[in-house]
Amino acid sequence: MTTTRPSRSLHHLVLGGAAVATGLVAGAFQVFSCAVMPALGRSDDRTFIEVMQNINDVIQNPVFFTGFFGALILTGVAAWQQRHCPGPRRWILAALAVYAVAFLLTSGVSVPLNNALADAGNPARIADPAAVRERFEDAWVAWNAVRAVLCTGALALLLRAIFLTARLRPQESVYVASAAGFSAGR
Repeated sequence: MTTTRPSRSLHHLVLGGAAVATGLVAGAFQVFSCAVMPALGRSDDRTFIEVMQNINDVIQNPVFFTGFFGALILTGVAAWQQRHCPGPRRWILAALAVYAVAFLLTSGVSVPLNNALADAGNPARIADPAAVRERFEDAWVAWNAVRAVLCTGALALLLRAIFLTARLRPQESVYVASAAGFSAGR
């Protein structure tokens, strides 16, 4: 029995880490949807472009990448670790699929939009900042909302898997516990 405890603990740690990383990414996308982009929407075109260029520059950092890639990797590892537990594994695989879609949307839609905005150059020198903003803002906002929903869904699926794995843990028998308490009382 002692040989399974460390691996069980590791499995719970990995699954919990996957949920935390996914939750952090969902939160980042949610904050953009409900606060950052509506606030920037009130800005003039040059300010909007400058701030988004700055955000897209600084978000490429080890802290964000740890959560962004970590959610995908940890969820994949958790699915592999739960390969003999079909109940929780189904939920983890569903979370992996949903998060993978958000990951692919980031790579295939958001990053190219960010790159096009960066390629527009210095906002002070852009001849038609309204056109640059027009090509970026609506598409980026819409796809970011989709990413936020997908990551939140992936988090919910992981939480369901955590609940199921907790229910599968072997419980100590009430009779064993009461016998131990009886002997300790003598």
